[in-house]
Amino acid sequence: MSVADIISAKLNEAFAPTHLEVINESYMHNVPKGSETHFKVVIASDSFEGQRLIGRHRAVNAALAQELANGVHALSMFTYTPDEWQGMDAVPASPKCRG
Repeated sequence: MSVADIISAKLNEAFAPTHLEVINESYMHNVPKGSETHFKVVIASDSFEGQRLIGRHRAVNAALAQELANGVHALSMFTYTPDEWQGMDAVPASPKCRG
């Protein structure tokens, strides 16, 4: 099972999202070909209702603690309620790698 698949499974289990994208962005960084070290997560879930951004991010970090401690170097996350996600036109672009 790939790291992206593990991340997807854990986020699905923890948040029952109405929308979930796990995007491997490792290719944008100075890592070996085929690496799974840099990810962007776009997630919309009812469980984010009433939570501030920091609380949402802490919840995602907690769900992925094992992956973040063992090989995932960077995790960019965009966390929304279903209503917030409905108003989005596109997934936010990731910043360019500085290294």
